[in-house]
Amino acid sequence: MATTTAAQRREQARAEYDAFIRACPTNELLGRLSDKWVSLVVAALSGGPMRYSDLSRKIAGVSPKMLTQTLRTLERDGLLSRTVTPSVPVRVDYELTRLGGSLALLLTAVKDWAETHIEEVHEARGRYDTENA
Repeated sequence: MATTTAAQRREQARAEYDAFIRACPTNELLGRLSDKWVSLVVAALSGGPMRYSDLSRKIAGVSPKMLTQTLRTLERDGLLSRTVTPSVPVRVDYELTRLGGSLALLLTAVKDWAETHIEEVHEARGRYDTENA
């Protein structure tokens, strides 16, 4: 039985998509998906197609630059589609793809969990801060 070097093991793990390895593409994807704007955009679009202006109103605090950047990244990753309808003014709609819809189930569950448990988190923070002051 041949032995493998650490570099060979890392290369094999990278080929098998191990998100714990920094150079693995899935590690990069997890980093992108953990962005709060990505989570909020995907959750907002889980209800159906939306225009840019509707998204910017729904997602409080997102700057136009960050919303545009997030939408472009999600489109590039195949998670949403952008449909341009020629009119005056031009109408642009964003909609989750099938792949994005499967992600929306998870991210919407995380959003719902956060909304349900925020009070418990605030209480835990208060206890921690009191004990560690």
